[in-house]
This record gives sequence, structure tokens and C-alpha cells, in this order.
Amino acid sequence: MPKKILVVDDQYGIRVLLNEILQKDGYTMFQAANGVQALKIVEEEVPDLVLLDMKIPGMDGLEILKRIKEIKPFVDVMMMTAYGELNMINEALNLGAINHFAKPFDIDDVRNVIKENFKSKNIG
Repeated sequence: MPKKILVVDDQYGIRVLLNEILQKDGYTMFQAANGVQALKIVEEEVPDLVLLDMKIPGMDGLEILKRIKEIKPFVDVMMMTAYGELNMINEALNLGAINHFAKPFDIDDVRNVIKENFKSKNIG
């Protein structure tokens, strides 16, 4: 059964890029432009991994992360940020994010980190 990945980013181009590339890698993909959509998908689809942007208008990445961990604590979350804000990244890791990467990112690096994450859990 293919692994499910949710991409949460307010930038349409980032969502489409990650969606297309990761779909080709065999993952079932979901997209959300904001926290409300993201939490609904987490609740209904229970993704194996969430790629979550730190800076989203409205409910920011840290708030979304907190809520994901409340409703589905076992769902892995990787943070994406265009900002080098170390304190926010550290807070995200303390809240349960398993990894982070900076935008602009190298898509192959992202693919490898995802693959390694699933491999280390013996689910990919």
C-alpha cells in the first residue's frame, strides 16, 4: 500500500512541484493551502508524513504542528521554511517535527530524506 504524504504550503507552486515529484516516486499525495484544510486531511486520510511550511497566513506552521500532534500523534511532520529562524525550527522539533529543510530546497535531497524516513521506520 503506497505511503500517504500531505503537503501543506500556501504557495501553489511548491505544492504542485512536491505533489508531482513525490507522486512519481509512488506516494499517494494530498495538498492543503492552509491549516484548516491540513487538519481535515490529517483527520480523514491519516497521512504517513506531512511536509509543513512554517509560514502560512492564518494558522502558522507551529500551530498546525501542535494540532496535528494532538489529533494524530504518530503522524510524522517535516517542516519547510524559507526563513532561517533557528528558534522556530527548534520549537518545531521540540513539538515533535522529525526534520526540517530550507527553501529553496533541492528536490532530490527532499526525496532522499523522505525515503530514508520511511526506511528507518521499515514502512517504505
